Amino acid sequence: MPSAHTDTFARDNLPPLEQQPEYLFELPELQFPAQLNCATELLDRHVAQGRGDRLCLRAPDGTRWSYADLQAHANRIANVLVQDMGLQPGNRVLLFAPNTPWMVACWFAVMKAGGIAVAVMPLLRAKELRTIIDIGQISHALCDARLAGELEGARAMPSSAPQLAQVCYFNTALAAPSSGAELPCLHRAMQQAAPDFSNVDTASDDVCLLGFTSGTTGVPKATMHYHRDVMAICKCWPRHVLRADADDVFIGSPPLGFTFGLGGLVLFPMDIGASSVLLEKAGPQQLLEACAQFGATVVFTAPTAYRHMAAMPELLAQARLRKCVSAGEALPASTRALWKQASGIELIDGIGATELLHIFISADEASARPGATGKPVPGYRARVQDDDGNELPPGTVGKLAVKGPTGCRYLRDERQKTYVQDGWNLTGDAYLMDEDGYFFYQARTDDMIISAGYNIAAPEVEEALMQHPAVAECAVIGTPDEERGQIVKAFVVVKEGVAADAELVAALQEFVKQTVAPYKYPRAVEFIAALPRTTTGKLQRSALKRRMGEQHG
Repeated sequence: MPSAHTDTFARDNLPPLEQQPEYLFELPELQFPAQLNCATELLDRHVAQGRGDRLCLRAPDGTRWSYADLQAHANRIANVLVQDMGLQPGNRVLLFAPNTPWMVACWFAVMKAGGIAVAVMPLLRAKELRTIIDIGQISHALCDARLAGELEGARAMPSSAPQLAQVCYFNTALAAPSSGAELPCLHRAMQQAAPDFSNVDTASDDVCLLGFTSGTTGVPKATMHYHRDVMAICKCWPRHVLRADADDVFIGSPPLGFTFGLGGLVLFPMDIGASSVLLEKAGPQQLLEACAQFGATVVFTAPTAYRHMAAMPELLAQARLRKCVSAGEALPASTRALWKQASGIELIDGIGATELLHIFISADEASARPGATGKPVPGYRARVQDDDGNELPPGTVGKLAVKGPTGCRYLRDERQKTYVQDGWNLTGDAYLMDEDGYFFYQARTDDMIISAGYNIAAPEVEEALMQHPAVAECAVIGTPDEERGQIVKAFVVVKEGVAADAELVAALQEFVKQTVAPYKYPRAVEFIAALPRTTTGKLQRSALKRRMGEQHG
């Protein structure tokens, strides 16, 4: 297929074909043409077919855009990207913002212009942004002006990779007066731009997004996904499991920088011509209040939030919810029962991964079983295998292996060989499959901590703690937590003469919040005389986990 990319960086850094998974296109709806631009399919198609007046996006600030409105904004931004910012097809564009309609307009503008969107979470700090910019060799950025401090901090850091050459800011009116005035303003540039744009004729296998995922070493991995991948996930789980319709109103808490959020709040509703409500602040109470205010019918959030919302009967009674999706972490059977009792709605559970773009094992309301994630979503296959890649019989715990129309393609990363083996994607999860083909989550097989749906790499938190002057040594693990699934726990050896007290705990927690994304901070801190190590000096995390088990045993 002829690629439209004149910047070939992404294609040049794809894993060799023999290291990629086997791709399956077994459903009729997964047969895609050679040339495909997902913006044409998800946005322009509705306007062309006379549905431009349909409601598309809303926000609590009063924003209310139709499909035609979003198209006009995205077209103008695409013109700014190409004409003012010199974007070439294949260039990477950082999108750094909370969940707002402008973030979505920017995402579609990048698709239209043949660029590669790199949407990241608004909680990231300058150091984390710099790493992402370097790995992706990102040349352009569209950023919410309220986050300018972190992005400009990242730009100022020394780096061997090219700097961000072109940056433009939106929502400048909301930024602090001291910063908003001098920033290059996207809205001003859009006033001079045409509302029409001819989408770049991308190949269906041109890369259109980089999804960054935390590595267990703390070095993030960039997964590359194609235009066809974006459309493939719209045809599998939403069509066969969620089964929403054009009159549904979608809402949720995941950031658009998570592919869980991008799919649930943008791609899936727009594929069927439905509307979505985007919230910048989506704690359980804020989310439930917004559900009632906007008449939301489909909600996406993590088990932690459902536990909290179940305890808000008055708000819950005002909501019009009919489909509730849980993902991001394992769903305890007790949470499923609690939510059913409180709301009358059976949760739709699912497991996805940035590497596969979205949910690949799930079950609809009618076929859900307590404690089970579900069965492979139509379009995907899954199995449980041993360390040698042999399929295990039902009832045996082993490694989860998945394949389907999407799969892992890390950008220039040795970890590709670990994630993909013999054509299967190995997600790093331990699972058990029962006699009926239902998959039951057991544990993570690596050192990733999953807390309230967030992936947190232990070494990254350790590195942050080690920068504090009171810390001599530290080790971080995930420990079970009824509310959040897991929490980050830090074992800290303090320097001589330092008081290991509650005041220091609070200081360390605040320090980590200021150093890395705040959700990564250790909610539990235990001071310890020495860390357990092997004879070669390697930290024994397993010993710390056993210690925690003995304390709770």
